[in-house]
Amino acid sequence: MKIAISSTGNNLESDVDARFGRCNYFLIVEIDKKKKEIKNFKAIENTGKDQMGGAGITAGQIVANEKVNAIITTNLGPRAFSVFEQFKIKAYQGQGKIKDVVQDFIEGKSKELKDATGPQHVGLK
Repeated sequence: MKIAISSTGNNLESDVDARFGRCNYFLIVEIDKKKKEIKNFKAIENTGKDQMGGAGITAGQIVANEKVNAIITTNLGPRAFSVFEQFKIKAYQGQGKIKDVVQDFIEGKSKELKDATGPQHVGLK
């Protein structure tokens, strides 16, 4: 299983970036769910972060192109959320160190996002 996480840096010690569309990196993490561990990961620079508009759509496409099954972030705007709905990629909320957030995901402790979030989009269901 592959997940993408909005990240402040390019390694597992980095923090989850609260801003999905404007984060610096996406960490693409491959998990072995049977062994309940991280198999490997790679960092991808978010090339859409400095766009005037549409950063969420661009970020969503970058992540969808990696063929991930799920994403983890703190806040997810409506455009990015829509991209993930189209590709049937589930979104989860997470905060803190990426290695800890991934472990929570593996253990089934992550909260699934059912709608866009953030200051204008408080919509956890």
